[in-house]
Amino acid sequence: MANGQWYPADWPDRIRALADGDLVPVEPRRAATVMLLKDTATGTVVHMLRRRASMAFAGGAYAYPGGGVDPRDDEHQIHWAGPTRAWWAARLGVDETAAQAIVCAAVRETYEEAGVLLAGPTPESVVGDTTGADWEADRAALVARELSFAGFLERRGLVLRSDLLGVWTRWITPEFESRRYDTWFFVAALPEGQRTRNASTEADRTVWIRPQDAAEGYDKGELLMMPPTIATLRQIAGYGSAAEALAAAPGRDLTPVLARARLVDGQIVLSWPGHDEFTKHIPTGGASR
Repeated sequence: MANGQWYPADWPDRIRALADGDLVPVEPRRAATVMLLKDTATGTVVHMLRRRASMAFAGGAYAYPGGGVDPRDDEHQIHWAGPTRAWWAARLGVDETAAQAIVCAAVRETYEEAGVLLAGPTPESVVGDTTGADWEADRAALVARELSFAGFLERRGLVLRSDLLGVWTRWITPEFESRRYDTWFFVAALPEGQRTRNASTEADRTVWIRPQDAAEGYDKGELLMMPPTIATLRQIAGYGSAAEALAAAPGRDLTPVLARARLVDGQIVLSWPGHDEFTKHIPTGGASR
């Protein structure tokens, strides 16, 4: 039975074009995505959304809240709690300005797409319910990029709680893709008093699901996912609570995972280092297995 690995039909042609020198790789855009966790009586669950089938990138696939970095978040020194920007820069492998923007992207996208905000009026607090009309107006302005996240925090007198995040892994979209992202995956626990909702215009469904159940759905071909999504689900399934996953994050290897394509015996072999389950053998005629 085929699994639910997302695989665009145009990849073989794009891989050949890259190999022949007819395709110039686009520069990947920095991005962040967040595995939002909560503990239940039946185990830890993760918040996932299903991208609308009409989406050009990964349409129909299950993913986590996430998106690209807003360059405006490089520009302002925002109120910040938790590990310093220097600590985050060292952990993420970037400079301090970029580190702030990446962490901001993780927190902003979680708020934009799930309605959950990892920020509070003090370094020790987190806001409560964010479903009111005034909150929704600010969230809509963030989505429309009419308001920067730094400006949003400043307007509301909020402190970003970087200590509520743990960075888990880093994946870079293959060089032959038309839309490329250099994505840091984070973990976070749902703050007490907040609740998720489907706030994203890019998703038609959201679920709280046990990682092992989501992985089983993928294995059966029932849930479509990109390789980094199913890989991270399998990794976090081994932890008994959200706190355990967060505690494990500082020790995680952040060496970027980048797919490689090579020609072997007349076939294109597409592989992700360290993740053999995603290897594809693509005959020169274009079919894959």
